[in-house]
Amino acid sequence: MDRPLSPGAARPAPVRAPDGPASPAVAPPRSPLPLARDGTGEGVAAPAIRTTCAYCGVGCGVLARPDGSGGMTVEGDADHPANRGRLCSKGTALGETVGLSGRLLTPLVGGARASWDEALDLVATRFRDTIAEHGPDGVAFYVSGQLLTEDYYVANKLMKGFIGSANIDTNSRLCMASSVAGHRRAFGTDTVPGTYEDLELADLVVLTGSNLAWCHPVLYQRIAAAKAARPGMKVVVIDPRRTASCDIADLHLPIAPGGDVALFNGLLVQILEQGAVDAGFAAHLDGFGAALDAASSDDLSATGLDGDLLRRFYDLWTRTEKVVTVYSQGVNQSSSGTDKVNAILNCHLAAGRIGRPGMGPFSVTGQPNAMGGREVGGLANMLACHMELENPAHRAAVRAFWQAPAMPDAPGLKAVDMFRAVGEGRIRALWIICTNPAVSMPDADAVRAAIAGCDFVVVNDLTARTDTARLADVLLPATGWGEKDGTVTNSDRTISRQRAVLPPPGEARHDWAILAEVGRRMGWFRAFDYASPAEIFREYATLSGIAGRFGLDFDISGLAAMTDSAFAAMEPVRWPVSDTRRGGRFFGDGRFFTPSGRGRLLPVSHRAPAVALGDGFDWRLNTGRIRDQWHTMTRTAKSPRLSRHLAEPFLEVHPADASMLGLSPAGLAEITSRHGRAVLRVLITDRLRRGEVFAPMHWTGETAPTGRVDALIAPVVDPVSGQPESKAAAVAIAPFAASWFAFAVSAGEPVPQADYWARARTEGGWRLELAGTRAPDDWEAEARRLFGLPGAEMQMLSDPHRGITRMAFSENGVLKAAIFVAPEPVAVSRDHLAGLLGEADVPVLSGRPGADRPDPGPILCACLNVGVNTILGAISSGGALSVEAIGEALGAGTNCGSCRPEIAALLARATLREAAE
Repeated sequence: MDRPLSPGAARPAPVRAPDGPASPAVAPPRSPLPLARDGTGEGVAAPAIRTTCAYCGVGCGVLARPDGSGGMTVEGDADHPANRGRLCSKGTALGETVGLSGRLLTPLVGGARASWDEALDLVATRFRDTIAEHGPDGVAFYVSGQLLTEDYYVANKLMKGFIGSANIDTNSRLCMASSVAGHRRAFGTDTVPGTYEDLELADLVVLTGSNLAWCHPVLYQRIAAAKAARPGMKVVVIDPRRTASCDIADLHLPIAPGGDVALFNGLLVQILEQGAVDAGFAAHLDGFGAALDAASSDDLSATGLDGDLLRRFYDLWTRTEKVVTVYSQGVNQSSSGTDKVNAILNCHLAAGRIGRPGMGPFSVTGQPNAMGGREVGGLANMLACHMELENPAHRAAVRAFWQAPAMPDAPGLKAVDMFRAVGEGRIRALWIICTNPAVSMPDADAVRAAIAGCDFVVVNDLTARTDTARLADVLLPATGWGEKDGTVTNSDRTISRQRAVLPPPGEARHDWAILAEVGRRMGWFRAFDYASPAEIFREYATLSGIAGRFGLDFDISGLAAMTDSAFAAMEPVRWPVSDTRRGGRFFGDGRFFTPSGRGRLLPVSHRAPAVALGDGFDWRLNTGRIRDQWHTMTRTAKSPRLSRHLAEPFLEVHPADASMLGLSPAGLAEITSRHGRAVLRVLITDRLRRGEVFAPMHWTGETAPTGRVDALIAPVVDPVSGQPESKAAAVAIAPFAASWFAFAVSAGEPVPQADYWARARTEGGWRLELAGTRAPDDWEAEARRLFGLPGAEMQMLSDPHRGITRMAFSENGVLKAAIFVAPEPVAVSRDHLAGLLGEADVPVLSGRPGADRPDPGPILCACLNVGVNTILGAISSGGALSVEAIGEALGAGTNCGSCRPEIAALLARATLREAAE
């Protein structure tokens, strides 16, 4: 039996359509696509379409085949340089996420169905009128790293070149803005120096602020494979938590929150003292003395690490020439994120370990096209093609190229400031595209209120059922992954094609086409008269040639003459692509993009997290991601197996802290900050330091209303990058005083009304976790309301003395729903019960399978649907006593490999139990 937080507890699902006509928001199945014919009249499998994954910045190649019924099969593309055929659990399940349940099929205005002409005329008119009354800065766009480059380019051109404001920012501000700022300060432009191949060529890989095993699993597997082939290769993980990435680590540094600058400043000092400075390369650098003076003044106690760990790390780094330092959100999402980035860059520059095979700093991005957004100027402080908004020559060149009527000469509002301006009424019209800021922004409750109070809000999305879409005045149906056509750029500068596999459903349109049509209706017909993404790409590539002539890094002008057919057939290519340069690494030759042509070391010093502990907020909250979910789950929640691993919002707490706080395993905790509140399931673990807790950020008002973790995060940002401090909130923690708990399964969509609930899709319906402070007066009446089954047959088992109630509801003998209520977290076999939905005459109320039906337990390997109990059975039989043996016997861990650390942990626990017996 599994309790609520065993992997596989409660999995999110769509909620109710907005008020008004239901038909536009709830889509019928796709029309079947005809199968190809082989000349004999027999159907044959459709040819594979080469495209890219919808998720992280690795940019994996995918082979997708339409199945003729509106779905598709998916496998890794062995010819794509990013993944060479590998896919993670999310990528493997992409074909399960293209169903049309909940899809928005027509425009909605005020919640009512409207024509495209009505909707677009209204958008154009309201934006034009708002600009006339309040000026260009009275409007704003908030866009997304999940847009294709062509979508991003048109949005940036419309806002900066024609509306005349720089008020366009992106959710990538929350992800990698500190890397952008650090690169620009050190290199003169936002350049990623190395390539993925460097991860395999390195003799030392340092993962800092990056749980690569769960957040970028394919890169992690590339490193793991390289380490297996070359056992002398070393891996260091720097993270406050012991994450899955530590499975291959030779050294784990459990750094204190905010201690990164002090750690790398200490390394810079050691690089000098141990003679690891590259004197020849240092001749190409400025700022060495000031950076070293600042580093020498830092106190290493800020790292929270003992002297032995520090010495081991410093010795390993300084004595290994081929070293790559991989960093991600754990570095970027900080009020000192830019300084953290520059502290890392300082070390690589001083040692000359940059721009050569197997060495360099490496920022890995969180979204599939965060890099593409950086390239087109999707941030409020940038122009397209890495040109600078505040550089008069750059600004004039872009304006002339676009033949634009206006161009801002100062940065616009970055994400946190943008939504603050919305709340204060300084921004009166807001267009949100392909993102969910009512959940994902810091101080999310205030952001939700700001959007709700804005005069005019437009949202482009796939569904009406997100926290943000529900606040829109105009909701426009956009195409999504599998329907879109264009390009994306991954973390190592590789541009790949994303291709349509399925037709757009209903009246859905591409984001670039929606933006261009509004531009035309606002009076700029010629500038936005685009017929295809290939045409937009050619314009963008031509503009990059101007950047190249300014001596900047981003130049893909070699692709500017690409025909439509060549664009359709385009292979992955790493930029730059110009007459003088193609792909490769940057800075190994000592040439940079600063005015002097020299690289810069920056003097940086440790700063504690900006949000102070105290006044009752005495715990440091770290936020992040889990293995099988993506952002706010609008896509991954459609795949039942992706929610069977960790299926409800949770809080990791150290055992000693849990005891001090009175928290019990699988109980509920109430977490409060100075900005918001959450209720989360308790997961007691020694993976993290005392005084610190961790919660993932995926759950929403649609899937678990009290699990909106970003409501706890203060709107405090890095002063240079504008990136929020998402990793170090100050919170108070207390047990949530629930008087009852419940687990339920339902073939129909349940409508919960409880103090705590978390909902998830299963293969046959939904599963649901609930809890409350006051029990319903009539459990049967409440269950019938919850399931929408007023007349169904019911079986009940009740023990009022123990507070236990169990009910099962059937129609014509077929199980439709069941609920299990208890005064403590319910212990039943959750996956077993979910699997009974739709079956006839099955025993349900025991909550566990009979002897004739083995219980695989909570799913551990989402790729191949292998449960914990199945793995434990293989271990106890004595036939599978290693991760490799389990993989050979069951397949678990043999696809993306991100479950291998958990399999190893099961093996270790089983071995300890055996030794103790």
